[in-house]
Amino acid sequence: MPNRGANRRSADSGAATSLRQQVYERLRAAIEQGTLAPGARLPPSREQAQLLNVGRNTVLWAVDRLRAEGYLVARVGDGTYVAGDIAALRPAGRRRVAPVVLAGSLSQRGQLIAETALRWRPPTAPAVPFRIGTPAIDEFPFAVWERLERQTTPAVRRATSHYQDPAGHLPLREAVAHWLLLSRGIRCEAAQVIVTAGSQQAIDLIGRLLLDPGDEVLVEDPGYPGIRACLVGHGALARPVPVDDEGLTIAAAAARWPAARMAVVTPTHQFPLGVRMSLARRLALLDWARAQKAWIVEDDYDGEFQYGAHRIPALCSLPHAERVLYVGTFSKTLHPGLRLGFIVLPAALAGAFASAKALADRHGPAALQDVLARFITDGHLFRHLRRMRELYPTRQATTIEALARVSGGALRLAPSAQGLHLCHELTAPRGTDSAFAARAGEAGVFLAPLSAYAVESRRQGLLFGFAGYDTAALNAAARRVGALFRQR
Repeated sequence: MPNRGANRRSADSGAATSLRQQVYERLRAAIEQGTLAPGARLPPSREQAQLLNVGRNTVLWAVDRLRAEGYLVARVGDGTYVAGDIAALRPAGRRRVAPVVLAGSLSQRGQLIAETALRWRPPTAPAVPFRIGTPAIDEFPFAVWERLERQTTPAVRRATSHYQDPAGHLPLREAVAHWLLLSRGIRCEAAQVIVTAGSQQAIDLIGRLLLDPGDEVLVEDPGYPGIRACLVGHGALARPVPVDDEGLTIAAAAARWPAARMAVVTPTHQFPLGVRMSLARRLALLDWARAQKAWIVEDDYDGEFQYGAHRIPALCSLPHAERVLYVGTFSKTLHPGLRLGFIVLPAALAGAFASAKALADRHGPAALQDVLARFITDGHLFRHLRRMRELYPTRQATTIEALARVSGGALRLAPSAQGLHLCHELTAPRGTDSAFAARAGEAGVFLAPLSAYAVESRRQGLLFGFAGYDTAALNAAARRVGALFRQR
């Protein structure tokens, strides 16, 4: 590796990025090959810089990137450590291609995107209890949907067969705007709604249009890895922020990350902990966005499923929420196979987002959007959600009762007034939840360990998805988990 003087001359000539990449790849290889073992403490950045004969900023850049990708965790006042479960970052069943092989053919952003599987691997196998994020697909009114498809007029079939507005089918955007006012208290016009291929594309568009490489974004810790992976893929720095009983701790985040330009939150039902952001915390978050001229992304992934007497409206519906971008999806309200979601934007941003959507995939399938629009306007969405709001608490109660019974009272889950899953936190040595989840998988049950969603957080637990499984399936899965829990 060149000496420091040469490094500085290289930086002046535009080669600093290559040097930072070399340091990053060297540190990551040391972690993946076991030279730096899980849980090992890294030397201070000044010592690393001296050891590698590079500038300290070069090391800090590499360490920041490794932290964002989950290889490293920082403990305030205690240094930086190698993550405890590095094996979980590797795609199962096959050998990962080393980044140096890709470096010559992909751009830096392309390489970050290609490495997404190291940070986020959504399940693709058929859902089994207690996998989270699965709605009651068995209860979806397919017969109603098929009837609406058959009722499509010839004129609409011809119209939806042409190229379309990249912002989405206008009748659907109008239906979404009306629905959001009634259901989530959000006042918006159809022109502010952009239809997307699920919430993941919405996050991708937001990252492409509102962030530059190196921008800092506040993310919940623990939080949804698909969001972090998308941000990192765009070259942003995902800055972890602890979550307490009131939601994301914005005051601490503002003090620690004063340059942050965006915060991504799940305020109605925090993923994965399940807490609801308090009104005081919501107002503090809005104040922060106004003061910093920052954006807030509200991911309302299952906000329709609130089971109490009173439903909490969206963060986006509050006064002074002009810097909030609302992301919604039909993957939980209906089913993920639709691949339809949306963003509600400030009017001034709608044109730019429609242009970006056109670049990504020109437009979504208009015929499908037309059926969904009529599904909403004819009242079928309301009736379906009303049934699910009655069904899901019953399935939740079945899960809680069965697990307590078969575990002899050792596994008692607290009920939740919202959402499609329950989070059971553990007080145990680090790695316990991952080990238990692996044993459950061998027994044919899908349990996600809470630690898999953490960056710096040391919280551990197990996630139990209940919405997508009938009573028999929930009881059978509970018997398998209960037997494992008694063996602990």
